[in-house]
Amino acid sequence: MNYHENILSTIGNTPLVKINRIATEIPALVLAKIESTNPGNSIKDRMALKMIEDAERSGKLKPGSTIIEGTSGNTGMGLAIASVIKGYKCIFTSTDKQSKEKFDALRAFGAEVIVCPTNVDPEDPRSYYSVSSRLVNEVPNSWKANQYDNPSNAQAHYETTGPEIWQQTEGKITHLVVGVGTGGTICGVARYLKEKNPNIQILGVDTYGSVFKKLKETGEFDKNEIYPYITEGIGEDFVPENVNLNLIDYFEKVTDKDAALMTRRIAREEGIFAGNSAGSAMAGLMQMKSRFKKGDVVVVIFHDHGTRYLGKMYNDEWMRDRGFLKEEKKTARDLIATHMDKPLVTIGSGELVGHAIDKMKKFGISQIPVMKDDRFAGFVDETRLYQSMVENPSNVNTKIEELMGPELPVVSEDDSIDSISKLISKDVPAILVKLHNGKYHIITKYDIIQSLS
Repeated sequence: MNYHENILSTIGNTPLVKINRIATEIPALVLAKIESTNPGNSIKDRMALKMIEDAERSGKLKPGSTIIEGTSGNTGMGLAIASVIKGYKCIFTSTDKQSKEKFDALRAFGAEVIVCPTNVDPEDPRSYYSVSSRLVNEVPNSWKANQYDNPSNAQAHYETTGPEIWQQTEGKITHLVVGVGTGGTICGVARYLKEKNPNIQILGVDTYGSVFKKLKETGEFDKNEIYPYITEGIGEDFVPENVNLNLIDYFEKVTDKDAALMTRRIAREEGIFAGNSAGSAMAGLMQMKSRFKKGDVVVVIFHDHGTRYLGKMYNDEWMRDRGFLKEEKKTARDLIATHMDKPLVTIGSGELVGHAIDKMKKFGISQIPVMKDDRFAGFVDETRLYQSMVENPSNVNTKIEELMGPELPVVSEDDSIDSISKLISKDVPAILVKLHNGKYHIITKYDIIQSLS
């Protein structure tokens, strides 16, 4: 029988998937390493298990221990899953900028989560770094994983992720694109790949508000580079020991907005439900498109799964609140979309009221534009016909031109619903729309009401 002894042996061996629609401007083959297929839905499962197993071998982790760690969520998930299998307790500190879904997921595995403020220095006693360091001194039989400085982090990717990418690309990889946070993923993979081929370019993606890019280019740790940012999973306001800048050839910065928008594009255009750091990495890759040529093989790491960001990057209201989504205003074309395929019903000015009534019944409409000499001359609606018939039933044989209303306003199909709705009134029950192909259609009060409901 083919089965795993427990969930931990399913970590790794994640697929490479070709990026098709988003990368059409890039002549190279672009492949995404889909790390969300790990049991904790992120690449952090790899190094979480490695850190625990190395701590067990060194005697730092003992039966009944409590694992303490500062995490943006994904490392915590990997540690929590391994702890369930191995019998450890977990206490995690995190920042208030992380998504609620991440905290809920950690608690689902029995972990305790302490949320700390984002906008404080790492040395501040309130920071999630400092709180985790304090707890490890207060909680008996506890161990801090310390993913930022723990060499097991990068080693996990040297031993697993790097070899997988080399084998999956048959050694043809020319560029690696990775969002940089703790540095473990990019530097562990880079060390392995550069041992195989020193010419492979390692491209790090940084975010505005983080120190990596300027530090790499100038050697200066500039505190003025540090400010709050929204992007999750990448960037830092200090330099973790796992970040080896000598292994990274170049950094590209990506804005919060571009990262968020690309995160959504990956789902809608590639069918891959990826997290925010994948959006950053992919946006960075597209900004660097001039670096790639035909024949290149570019691998970009998609760190985690989109479910962690349902309340943020995948939430329209959250995106609009931050100015990341433009308010899409409906146009005349949107208003007539449901009946665009139906022909415009008109009536000649010399036809009779009875003819208009028959057309309204046949087509289920309440107003009809009136034509005279091949142009729009006015309109009749059910209100005018009703009043005419109540006054004198014999008006059924009256010509339309004798009781028609004035010519209806004409708008273009690109005019906004706001401007269109102002034209509708008690005396103007409908509006004509001139389409780009020269044909006409009609917008009624009902179309506008539907669009607002």
